[in-house]
Amino acid sequence: MKTAPWKIAAAWVTLCVVWSSTWLAIKVGLRDLPPISFVWIRFVIAIAVLVAVSLGRTRLIPPRREDYWVLAFTGFLMFAVNYALLFWGELYVSSGLAAVLQTTIPIFGMLFAHWLLPDEPLRLQKVAGALIALGGVALICARLFSFNGVLAFWGGVGISLGAAGAAFSNVLLKRHVIQLAPAMLAAWQMILGTAPLVVLGLIVDGNPARFHWSRMSIFCLLYLAVIGSALTFLLLYWLLPRMTVTNLQTISLITPPGAVMLGWWLGGENFPLWSIFGAAFVLLGVWLIFRRVKDRQEAEAEVAVPERG
Repeated sequence: MKTAPWKIAAAWVTLCVVWSSTWLAIKVGLRDLPPISFVWIRFVIAIAVLVAVSLGRTRLIPPRREDYWVLAFTGFLMFAVNYALLFWGELYVSSGLAAVLQTTIPIFGMLFAHWLLPDEPLRLQKVAGALIALGGVALICARLFSFNGVLAFWGGVGISLGAAGAAFSNVLLKRHVIQLAPAMLAAWQMILGTAPLVVLGLIVDGNPARFHWSRMSIFCLLYLAVIGSALTFLLLYWLLPRMTVTNLQTISLITPPGAVMLGWWLGGENFPLWSIFGAAFVLLGVWLIFRRVKDRQEAEAEVAVPERG
């Protein structure tokens, strides 16, 4: 059975709204919590929620032994690499700028999809968009180095590298279809990807009981774990077989403006002219990547991808 279009649209809009707000929640939570432990505690809570949702309703264990390797590798890229670099980077980069830098996810996703997914070939227009967007990222990182110092520069680079890992993770999941409900697919990725962060966090940050647990930090942690992780990953993996990787990652074009507005309105963040200029290049490039060109080749590519309900 085909999925109703309004359900797909509603899930996509929800992801845009929630992911626009998570950047500021991370920034605020980092005032009290160290980044590595903040990440793993967030996902331990999210895992508990996802498993609780799945108990008695769906299969809990991946059906094939090779599925564990895919889940472990993609989970490591998505959670251990991407989120650890993102949280660390936000110590030195504003929440809005971090959201803009993570917009590189569809750029990397486009390149990886061309390599691994025959039904999503690379087009000249997409290459041009990628070059423009990467130019914007280079401008942002260069100005971060000039105005905010070395740590801000590496924070920006780290966030971009984490985005590449997340994009590769998405493409691999699209290539290796795993017969597992979205909740448990996300939970297994979190379990296998977060495990190394638990060890690293205990070594680097120490006992979580000794952290400064303010009401705001607890609120940010729970919001990120339940709404920003459990709910959104359920929606993400529900959408993954129903949309192409490229179309799904248009979310990355919508969330940066929302994150910038929330960071300015609620977080008191400044967005200098140079960063607006760089962000405009990034968003223009991503827009070019997703802009539909009604030529014969794209029409054939669309027909070649059947909808799966």
